[in-house]
Amino acid sequence: MRPQLHKLPLSPDSSFIYINWECNYFDKAWHFHKEYELVLIDKTEGTRFIGDKVSFIKESDLMLIGPNIPHLYRNTEDYYQNKGIVARSSFIHFTDDFLGDAFFRLPEMKLVRRLLDKSSLGLEIVGKANKYVKGKLREMESIPPANRLIKLMEILVYLSTSKELEPILSRAFTANNSNDTDKIDTVFQFILKNYKNEIYIEEIAEKLNMSIASFSRYFKHHTRKTFSNYVTEIRISHACRLLMEGNYSISEICYQSGFENLSNFYRHFKKHTGLIPKEYKGRFLLGSHV
Repeated sequence: MRPQLHKLPLSPDSSFIYINWECNYFDKAWHFHKEYELVLIDKTEGTRFIGDKVSFIKESDLMLIGPNIPHLYRNTEDYYQNKGIVARSSFIHFTDDFLGDAFFRLPEMKLVRRLLDKSSLGLEIVGKANKYVKGKLREMESIPPANRLIKLMEILVYLSTSKELEPILSRAFTANNSNDTDKIDTVFQFILKNYKNEIYIEEIAEKLNMSIASFSRYFKHHTRKTFSNYVTEIRISHACRLLMEGNYSISEICYQSGFENLSNFYRHFKKHTGLIPKEYKGRFLLGSHV
């Protein structure tokens, strides 16, 4: 159930990775790597797993994720079943020493060093900072490698003084370099396929050839959450998406998200978002950021 260690190849003319990725389906398994990751979800929606945090992803989501934080992105069914819809993301990967061992310890880089340290919690980039960085990433598409390096430094310097960075995790969550067979993707795929219905832990434990007790301990040890909590968070993530779209009543959303009754739905929704569904829906219909 431990995430996979990914080793990312560099091109011969660049010290960091810059990629625009288009596909029908985000199929990367739960993974981690030693590089920092600046990632823009340019066109898709779905669910993201970052460390022990599960949440909804939408177009223009932008994050700076520190080294060795396990993460995974999954499209909703609308994206990976409809072949006419292409999902798109842009990302940059760079290491602590990609400009030399001491570069980020220079006095001029003090604030950038602090930014990189903060990314150990994962950082959501919002507001004007989101638009600024997104613009820089677009500029990087058609310029030479040396100019891309300058743009990356402009992004890091800008973010180092920005007040529009929100921690994703409440405490650091890093993975170990492990050669164990990766089982977490099987678990996540099972949940994403079945969360709208009643889910039985016995079924996923059987898929992994584990007893219920062993699976429960194993899952919590490696994700810091119980299996039932993860299922609930994915259901809340789906409910948030439907509330933002504004096409269904709260009662319809409750049952479409896999909850058995409104009372249970309201209780879990308030616990995870700090708002009741009507308040959450109202904020997005007014164009506010939540």
